[in-house]
Amino acid sequence: MSIGVGVIGTGVMGSEHTRLLRQETPGAHLAGVHDADGARATAAAGGTEIFADPQALITSDRVKAVIVAAPDASHAALVMACLAAGKPVLCEKPLAATAQEALKIVQAETAQGRKLIQVGYMRRFDPGYREMKRHREAGKIGRTVLLHNIHRNAQAPEWFTGAMAITNSFVHEIDISRWLTGSEMVAAHVAAGPGGDPLMVTMRTDKDEIISTEVFLNAAYGYHVHAELVGRSGTVALAEPARTTFNQQGMGGISYPDNWIPRFAEAYRQQLAQWIGAMASGAFAGADAWDGYVASALAEQIAAGHASGSETRLHLAARPELYA
Repeated sequence: MSIGVGVIGTGVMGSEHTRLLRQETPGAHLAGVHDADGARATAAAGGTEIFADPQALITSDRVKAVIVAAPDASHAALVMACLAAGKPVLCEKPLAATAQEALKIVQAETAQGRKLIQVGYMRRFDPGYREMKRHREAGKIGRTVLLHNIHRNAQAPEWFTGAMAITNSFVHEIDISRWLTGSEMVAAHVAAGPGGDPLMVTMRTDKDEIISTEVFLNAAYGYHVHAELVGRSGTVALAEPARTTFNQQGMGGISYPDNWIPRFAEAYRQQLAQWIGAMASGAFAGADAWDGYVASALAEQIAAGHASGSETRLHLAARPELYA
């Protein structure tokens, strides 16, 4: 039986989700879309139903699960509507525009007593990151002491302002660092390069591990993400994700994409396939609502600490039993 999935928001990520549902996700099909831009919705729908209102999509009998890829400010209300309708929802990050809103979502889901929310931190499904985690858990590098992250964009969009290097980009490193190490972050410090770009964010975990992350929004040469786990008896790092190398004009090497979608194409495919596969049991493999809250809460605190120039001691609300 094929699961009908509705997509709210058909911009860069929403249109990729609709494409995957139409072409590459066994066991599911695109049941409808909504976007405030009618032309964009039509292009993404591929002949499926276009809903004029997101609430109508969420409550439609043909829609059994929902993907939220609308603007960030709308995420909280849409996710809460999915909870009220009792429908599984895959929400692109962030879970909500603020950590306080995200915590309210956690509380609402806890009150229902079952998990319906997955947050789109897709790196958890990337084959390279998954292999790094397997090696660490198998003890191949000994006890972890360091994690080095690199997050480089070719060019920041014009709307990337203020603390967004932390709250919109670095949140991925918050989530993947917690997932890779199995640790929680307890302190952080941010150093900035000339003009505020790049940033070097250093975090310390509850196991006294050090996590360093370079966030470079205007690296010029392309989109480049890298990670290396350092243990007491070895290291494990991501290999270059390119499938081919090139030689021309006396030089050889690999190429980097302009944005994150080509780099994480397989991660997006796996995320959607496993989300659909877990629909019956509710045992979703990705980041849950608590993880979404944690990423937003830590990002807000780190951004505030960066503004003050001081090390930030990180804190969270009490974790509900549902997410233990």
